[in-house]
Amino acid sequence: MIKQSGVFILLAVAISFALSGYLWFSGQREEGLFTAVWVPSILCFGIYFELMAQRRPR
Repeated sequence: MIKQSGVFILLAVAISFALSGYLWFSGQREEGLFTAVWVPSILCFGIYFELMAQRRPR
């Protein structure tokens, strides 16, 4: 089962990916590349906080 935080991270990744594709194909290539860099950054952010949540003692 995916946690709510995971859904928000994946939603942010999907929005960023769609926005970068839109910018790229609409002719704003530099803005598209800049926005495309957000995708791995958001994924790393999500992975980091997921690992920290698993590491926390219960």
